[in-house]
Amino acid sequence: MKMTHLNTTLLLICTAAVLALQTESKPFLSYNSPRQTLAFGSFFNFPGSKSVTSSSTTGKLELENLLLSTINENDKRLDNSNAINDIVEQLELSSYGISQPAISSQVKGKWKLLHTNNADTASPIQRKAVDASKYNIYQDIIIRNVEDQTTGENVDRLIVSQVVKFGENAQLAVDALASTSEYPLEELTERKGTGKILGLNILGVSKVGDDAQEDDERPDSRIDFVFDEGNFDFNGLNIPYPVPFRLPLFRDAVKGWIDITYLSDRIRISRGNKGTTFVLVKDDDEA
Repeated sequence: MKMTHLNTTLLLICTAAVLALQTESKPFLSYNSPRQTLAFGSFFNFPGSKSVTSSSTTGKLELENLLLSTINENDKRLDNSNAINDIVEQLELSSYGISQPAISSQVKGKWKLLHTNNADTASPIQRKAVDASKYNIYQDIIIRNVEDQTTGENVDRLIVSQVVKFGENAQLAVDALASTSEYPLEELTERKGTGKILGLNILGVSKVGDDAQEDDERPDSRIDFVFDEGNFDFNGLNIPYPVPFRLPLFRDAVKGWIDITYLSDRIRISRGNKGTTFVLVKDDDEA
């Protein structure tokens, strides 16, 4: 009975690890409040515009520290806190973030997930498992020298690895091949399907077509990816993750993208193709 419970728990967390990268971006700005409209004018320096966020007096470190402290006040990693969302939007609208974040050297390294919100288009399994705060979740963005499957030559590939730590000596790592203008990958063509199964939101719903187009005003902010392989590591014992990512039948369904809407040397905010906004902090060992 205990073993069955453990297997169920691992399956839940593993499924979340696969789905968590696939996040749906909401519009960069929504015109629902005067605050957002004024902030929009200030961000693009329209004549006569004034931001009520007082970005001239509220510095980068103050906003970042406020975000981190507000997140720390919440008991759960998954939270729809208006206070957190407001600070996230202020950072996104500010001029403090690193430009062209997807190809910046600062985006590479290990990032720890601190916060995510609950989106209707995320799958129920993803929402439940990501909220399991006792498991640390990391995202490694690295360059790995691998053998090209077509030419047989060794090439540098951009890899986004989702890592779920079950304990000190147990983890799951699910690797995705990634593509940017710096490290383009021909295989990463546009995703075609939303991911619904018989009209149901089981694995999450992705934006496709016109709704999934990259924002021209924010060049080199998107990382496209396709999940490629996964492995459990139990104190050196490696067990393949039992999902056939490379089968043509599943290849479109495991494609996705993340838009980096704010990046500094310690904080990254990402939105993407399936439901949530993620706030991550650079791991201490990488800072």
